[in-house]
Amino acid sequence: MDALPIWHSKPMTLDQIQVRVLGTLIEKEIVTPENYPMSLNALIAGCSQRSSRDPVMELREDDVRQALHALEEQGLVAAVRDARVPKFEHRARTVLNLRRDETAVLCLLLLRGPQTAGELRGRADRMYSFDDIAAVESTLNRLMSPVADEQTAKSVRPLVAAAPRQPGSREIRYLHLLNGPVGEVTRTLELEGSRGAQNPPGELANRIAELEQQMEALQSMMRRLEERLQKQPGEPNHSSNGTGDSCSESASYREVPE
Repeated sequence: MDALPIWHSKPMTLDQIQVRVLGTLIEKEIVTPENYPMSLNALIAGCSQRSSRDPVMELREDDVRQALHALEEQGLVAAVRDARVPKFEHRARTVLNLRRDETAVLCLLLLRGPQTAGELRGRADRMYSFDDIAAVESTLNRLMSPVADEQTAKSVRPLVAAAPRQPGSREIRYLHLLNGPVGEVTRTLELEGSRGAQNPPGELANRIAELEQQMEALQSMMRRLEERLQKQPGEPNHSSNGTGDSCSESASYREVPE
């Protein structure tokens, strides 16, 4: 049996910025290979972009430099020295022993946090095309399976786990474990969830604002419809001017034979 990848033989714990830097390098290699490896400025822009990121982060140069240094020490990133401008590339597929579909799923979890299998399938198109949700679940199951170390006869932690089910949610969300064991990650998620109940972050806040705008538009439409209905002729509440009574009297008069 081949030696275990570095991740399995020497577990690592990445912080939030390191996770974002690694995820961005993986994404850009697949989506924009013509701009890969990435310069420091391009990497800062990719980490801080507002689309396809949750949470949105505004990273400084020092933040990204420190993250790159830590990732280099752990073998997950390497600097390309043969360019005029220093550039960087990831080594995640080699270090973590990933297939193409596993790389795409792990990248999405790094960049956008916990997601359902359906969300992963819908967002993975630019990196890997899954035939159906069952294919995504098969990939997730492989990433959630612990690897057996024949030398120590122990199982080492997987790369992905199922997140605690949220109240009222029927679908399972999945999360990556590159930032710690599942217990630590889930406790962090629960803490963020309690704060999010007061201050909804990212996409949830945008969705709430969108729904509020739609509600205001519907209320405005209802008010206009009510005004138009009130102006329609022949309504009972407009007969107080005597027109209706006069018409009735005229009709009755015409029906009386002379």
